[in-house]
Amino acid sequence: MGQSRQPAGTRAGATGAGRRIYDLLRAQIADGTLPPGARAPSTRALASELGVSRTTVTAAYEQLAAEGFLVTAVGRVARIASPLAAPAPAGISAGRRARTAPTLSEFGRRVAGLGMPALLQAEPVRFDFLYGAVASRDFPTLAWRRAYQAELLRQQNSLSYAPPEGEASLRRALQGYLRRARGLACEAEQVLVVHGSQQAIDLCARLLLDAGDAFAFEDPGYLMARRCFEATGARCQATPVDGNGLDTASLPQDDRVRLVYVTPSHQFPLGGVLPIGRRLELLQWAQRHDAWIIEDDYDGEFRYGQRPIDTLRSIDTDGRVIYVGTFSKALSPQLRLGYLVLPPELVPVFRQAKRLADRHAPVLEQRVLAALIESGAYERHVRRMRRENERRRAALLDGVARFLPADAEVCGTAAGLHVVLWLPSLRPRDETALVAAARSQDVGVYPVSPLFAGVRPHGQRRAAGLVLGYASLTVEQIQRGMQILGAVIAAMGRAQGQPHQLDGRLTTGQEAPGGGRINSSSSR
Repeated sequence: MGQSRQPAGTRAGATGAGRRIYDLLRAQIADGTLPPGARAPSTRALASELGVSRTTVTAAYEQLAAEGFLVTAVGRVARIASPLAAPAPAGISAGRRARTAPTLSEFGRRVAGLGMPALLQAEPVRFDFLYGAVASRDFPTLAWRRAYQAELLRQQNSLSYAPPEGEASLRRALQGYLRRARGLACEAEQVLVVHGSQQAIDLCARLLLDAGDAFAFEDPGYLMARRCFEATGARCQATPVDGNGLDTASLPQDDRVRLVYVTPSHQFPLGGVLPIGRRLELLQWAQRHDAWIIEDDYDGEFRYGQRPIDTLRSIDTDGRVIYVGTFSKALSPQLRLGYLVLPPELVPVFRQAKRLADRHAPVLEQRVLAALIESGAYERHVRRMRRENERRRAALLDGVARFLPADAEVCGTAAGLHVVLWLPSLRPRDETALVAAARSQDVGVYPVSPLFAGVRPHGQRRAAGLVLGYASLTVEQIQRGMQILGAVIAAMGRAQGQPHQLDGRLTTGQEAPGGGRINSSSSR
């Protein structure tokens, strides 16, 4: 019976003794100490040897029998099941054979081969200009808590699965909000509530593209959307972007192009706003090619000095535009709630696909959000956030003018929650070193190069660029972060033998807050 001695360091009778006995016997079955057909130690003898109650040992034996490791019968001695090839339980060392690569579907192999940016796992920095992040202190905690408590206490007949298209109350609230705030008229039945804009894009990719198709895509553009479309096996047709957004004159004429992805209200990342002439050209192109337009309105509520630009969907008379909206920028990316406004003929299949993916989005959060929209609290919150983020934007532009080199350029300032900073004294290959050097000084900045899909035309050079989000920082943090970044850029310039000037200028363009100047064109 000595083979059943408890592992060193364990105490007989301690909480979890039954689990340790279970693990011990499973390990001995796995390594052959207790071979198939052998008699298991009696519960009485094992309990006496280990100093635990017989009830504890019996419970472990019953679990092993239920899982098929032991064979028991009334009046008979328990025996090891035969034949067995039992894996060692977690935490028990056992020899491991080398495993071959998993067999994946074509889709799985494409996903495995996609180049994706690493998830942030480094230590957080004090001045993090992460785009897509918003300040936790900006969340409307009191209003959300009141609405959440009211919905939580609301009596329901039962807790069951909800419709895949989302709660009717939220879809009706969105119908009214989109008409008021974004100039978009639709029926509530056309709204599909999803887990953020990323799921919306993924559904579009899966339902509208096949391997061998092609899609037009802004260059530079949102990498996660491009990867979603590429995962289907479709080919990316990179379409250049200039200071006015997507260059519609460069749209591909390939009939294999099934859709185009655009961010017309605030092009990501360069910030251009697609003018009405190009919007009409884009709609005409989609009609000629029988293609869909995915309009991602990721931060369309945040426009400064003017009311938000109406959506592309609002002038679509042919039913070509699929509108994607999200609450990630106005409330929180952690909420994971977004929505699609679909052409009527796509509604049934998108609902079915949503049902297959995850049934539906969280019901309680949908009802809370509907209550906030219907009460007007959500729109008041958006107006307050617009004012607050305008202050942050002004602080960022002032910091660039005061602390960064004279040839620095900023684009995308008219709207949204981020800008792109161009540094003509540095080349794209310097972005990685610049990001690392800034992070070592507690400043988080992010390179623009991964957002480009195509190769630049021969002879056309591009400066190093950074995408700077400012919605999660205070005015003071923004100013201090820019001061440190300026020192880092100066140090890199000295290392490369370049002069560093700080005279408060950026480049030609319209006047910016703080005495600097912002470049009026996003074209690189």
